[in-house]
Amino acid sequence: MVTRLAAPVLLPCDLSCSVVRDGVLDIAADGRIAWCGPRSAAPALPASATVRELDGLLLPGLVNAHCHTPMTVLRGMGGDLPLMRWLTEVMWPAEAKLDASDVRAGMVLGCVEMLRAGVTTSVEMYFFTDAVTDAVLAAGSRVLLTPGIIAAPGWDRLGAWQQMLAEVSARIDADGLRHGPGERIELGYGPHAAYTLPAEALPAVAEEARERGALMHLHLAETTGEDTAQRAEYGSVPRMLAALGALRADSPGRVLAAHAVHLDAEDIALLARHRVAVAHCPGSNAKLAAGTAPVMALRRAGVPLALGTDGPASSDDLDLWAHARLAGRLARLASGNAAELTAADLLLLSTRLGAAAIGRDDLGALEPGRWADVVHVSTDDPAFLNLDDDGGLVSNLVWAGGGRLVRDVWVAGDQVLAEGEPTRVDRGQAQADARAVAARLRAS
Repeated sequence: MVTRLAAPVLLPCDLSCSVVRDGVLDIAADGRIAWCGPRSAAPALPASATVRELDGLLLPGLVNAHCHTPMTVLRGMGGDLPLMRWLTEVMWPAEAKLDASDVRAGMVLGCVEMLRAGVTTSVEMYFFTDAVTDAVLAAGSRVLLTPGIIAAPGWDRLGAWQQMLAEVSARIDADGLRHGPGERIELGYGPHAAYTLPAEALPAVAEEARERGALMHLHLAETTGEDTAQRAEYGSVPRMLAALGALRADSPGRVLAAHAVHLDAEDIALLARHRVAVAHCPGSNAKLAAGTAPVMALRRAGVPLALGTDGPASSDDLDLWAHARLAGRLARLASGNAAELTAADLLLLSTRLGAAAIGRDDLGALEPGRWADVVHVSTDDPAFLNLDDDGGLVSNLVWAGGGRLVRDVWVAGDQVLAEGEPTRVDRGQAQADARAVAARLRAS
């Protein structure tokens, strides 16, 4: 059975960021896109097909490339502290009180929040793997989950880093890299950071990930104070990773570095040579006064880039559109160039390029064969006054519209958001469950 979505405008998010007028999108029975283009060129539909005529525009689901979504239950705690104090004095003690049901509650609410902003995929680093995946399947979104691997004080309650590593490998070997309806769940590896693991852990994790074609996702050079010892010995964390064999030019694997703020030219060249992608998180970096990543230097060097919100306890919101706008403004301030990171650039970083950075060529664009992760945005809003101008339409969407205009969302062809409300879970109940967890944490 085929479902056809029709709208006045389609934004397929091809590399030229083209605008298709009077477009249709056909979704096959397996949840993948069968056809996308102008109605005038669309193939004939079988008699059993369903057609939905929509207003506004359609675009691919956004990709949040770095997040800790279950931390919705910790939102607002320690909000005026620098990173290391925020982690050690507030976050880690609070997280020690979380159990699997708490994590599930936080993840369900976060999935709802992201879907309401048109974010269909998030790259997560967190613990209690079963709770996170159960929440994602309940809400109907999509996750690339890299369970945390850490050896920091207090985290031994979850086992040694070797045990954490072995558990991830065992899960992938048992269930495959991707599983669930519409391949909604992908597993990878989440070594937290160079400063929270012994040096031998990093190449060990990298090798397990390479063997399985899995993503290795870690925090890298977020602040100047976190990795003093590593920089003293190796010069920088990227150089440390290369020296230890965690990065190999002959077998690069899939590596995603979150933040990547404090890098010099040699570090950037090293990331490019080893094909390491960067998840740029301007919101949390700004709030924690961590600095601004050298985005334009990374782009010029050919480092794959994506955008991330980071966790809702550090950047507060999970609306990737807001972080895309901030990324553009910071890039323009840093360069003095008002054309740096255009609206089209920011849209592609949030969709097609973000998906490519995490090694997913089946997401991030409205193209045949990719999963039908689709977002319907209303243009009945003051943000859109001239719908006939292609460039202006994309600019208005990114700079003035965004998440607040999302009306409907499909993931693998299944409608998971209708008229701004989730179809699979009750938003009121999700909020109540997360509030109960937050209240208990603050009272303990």
